[in-house]
Amino acid sequence: HAQSRCPNQLAKTIVYVLYAAQHFNTCVQSLSAVPGQPTSTRHWNFSIQRRFYSTVPVKSVMKPVTVLGSGKKIPKGPRTKQPSRTNQPTPKEDKCIAYATADQYHLPTLCHDLIAHGFYEVDLPRDASNALVICTDNAQKPSDNATMFFFREGSVVFWNVEEKTMKKVMRLLERHEIHPYEVALVHWENEEINYTIGEGNSKLQRGNFLLNSEIDPDEAVLDKFAFSNALSLSVKLAIWEVALDDFVESIQSIPEMLKSGNKIKLSRAEVMQKIGELFSLRHCINLSSDLLITPDFYWDRENLEMLYDKTCQFLNINRRVKVVNEKLQHCTELTDLMRNHLSEKHSLRLEWMIVILITIEVLFEVGRMIF
Repeated sequence: HAQSRCPNQLAKTIVYVLYAAQHFNTCVQSLSAVPGQPTSTRHWNFSIQRRFYSTVPVKSVMKPVTVLGSGKKIPKGPRTKQPSRTNQPTPKEDKCIAYATADQYHLPTLCHDLIAHGFYEVDLPRDASNALVICTDNAQKPSDNATMFFFREGSVVFWNVEEKTMKKVMRLLERHEIHPYEVALVHWENEEINYTIGEGNSKLQRGNFLLNSEIDPDEAVLDKFAFSNALSLSVKLAIWEVALDDFVESIQSIPEMLKSGNKIKLSRAEVMQKIGELFSLRHCINLSSDLLITPDFYWDRENLEMLYDKTCQFLNINRRVKVVNEKLQHCTELTDLMRNHLSEKHSLRLEWMIVILITIEVLFEVGRMIF
């Protein structure tokens, strides 16, 4: 019975081999087809199927997509050209952070509002009437108290305040701001400095604040006040520097117009508005701030004055003020040139009107004499 099955099995094997060889030749022809020559659709389908069902593992080049949780919103972009620092991770070191958020604060109502929300006030000497000191129990680290300094000129400095409490205070602060700044600009033009608490007198060392751990809390608050006062001037000056840069950008095309002989496209009212903006900025920097002189608070407190002056030197406040005033002087000369040009243009127009009126009167007289 086995011998009778062998010829049949051999015949089936030969038929399968021939069938496989025929299909192999067909696949080779389809893969080596010359471009432009007609090729069977069946052959291309076969080759595509072999490629699609390949068992060779392929490494994906797609990056994983991070999906935010249902309770989180996608953060919006900044409202100005500068990126915001709001979403940056909180540093691990002890830091004091300064922001300038508005032109001014209304300190009495701000103090009442903060106390109503669980904060408490720390008294300062009577001659420090332009500042408000608020403390909270929500400290970022237990090694130091959480202290906040609010300056009437529109700046705030946080010492060892946790991020959640800081955001809450910034929201409360919006109710008491006079002419607030843009949010993205506030978070971009800030100042962050590390500080440590150790032995020795309080000082500025290698770009960090060193606070004396052996003094009583009232003196420690005054040391922080001196550092914070300098930081508040720095962030306030940074806001004014941005305002000056925007002003320079708005008038940068005028020298090219004058150079090429084109007409100035600004009207007399617009030129006077530019002059008003320039003098308002000049008044803020040189008259209504303490950028040019040391405040009276430090006259009889030499140790605090040294801390204040050292911090101002570290932040290059004097050099920055000098550069800003040089830019303001150049802008003043340019606006004066624009005003003189428009005044001469207006005077020339009046002269031509007078000449035309005189000519018309002469023509009437000549016509009456002739006729």
